[in-house]
Amino acid sequence: MKINLELDMTPEEARRLMGLPDVSALQSEMLEEMRRRMKTGVETLDPQALLRAWMPAGAQGFEEFQKFLWDSAARVAGSAGKKGKP
Repeated sequence: MKINLELDMTPEEARRLMGLPDVSALQSEMLEEMRRRMKTGVETLDPQALLRAWMPAGAQGFEEFQKFLWDSAARVAGSAGKKGKP
């Protein structure tokens, strides 16, 4: 036996029908807290500190990063050239 039941209701009505708790107030509070934390993070953004964290070795770190980029580009260019050859 197969029974199909189609209900036309809002999400709020479905939540109540299934006996689920109303968490909209908690959701709003958590969303506001996330916004506050994100705003604080953006306001304290220091590009110089960010670069220091990414490249702690100073100029030597930058040179290593630059070498990595050039090597990656060379590998991509080399693999593209091999694909075109029979």
